[in-house]
Amino acid sequence: MAAQAALQASMASLSISSSSFFGDRLSFPCTFSPLTVKSPDKPCLIVVKLKRWERKECKPNSLPILHKMHVKVGDTVKVIAGDDKGKVGEIKKIFRHNSTVVVNDINLKTKHMKSREQDEPGQIIKIEAPIHSSNVMLYSKEKNVASRVGHKVLEDGTRVRYLIKTGEIIDTAENWKKLKEASETAEAAAAA
Repeated sequence: MAAQAALQASMASLSISSSSFFGDRLSFPCTFSPLTVKSPDKPCLIVVKLKRWERKECKPNSLPILHKMHVKVGDTVKVIAGDDKGKVGEIKKIFRHNSTVVVNDINLKTKHMKSREQDEPGQIIKIEAPIHSSNVMLYSKEKNVASRVGHKVLEDGTRVRYLIKTGEIIDTAENWKKLKEASETAEAAAAA
């Protein structure tokens, strides 16, 4: 408090000569109060760390806009454009900030790995690179046909996706159970 009073007194005695640009004395009738910093109720989590050269549309909190996509993890899709056109695979990972998907054993790229230790040799490995979601289409294994996706509400009030050509419902409880079991086993294998 003593420091605030000394600061107010020094500011009040501050003056500019009449030959200056402003002409008259400056007066500071304001009083100083300690600043209050408002802590955020919900801290924002960074979903994706973008590279320096990637320029994306961002929300006011500087996070990238996450796009809605017609596919989800575990869906069977057919590639409709690119080098792997016509191949069928299952979606392994989704990147919503740039609308790309990683499909099992499709769009394989070679990566040259440097050796990590002195005795270990370097190696060349194949990795699955992302494909834009507009280049894949949902695929029905039963009828062997690719189709666009539609949305409808069932009698019990649940909103589901279905294939427009065949009418086959994609979001069934059985599919979700299979997907959940597969993710749990993958997490258990990664932890072991």
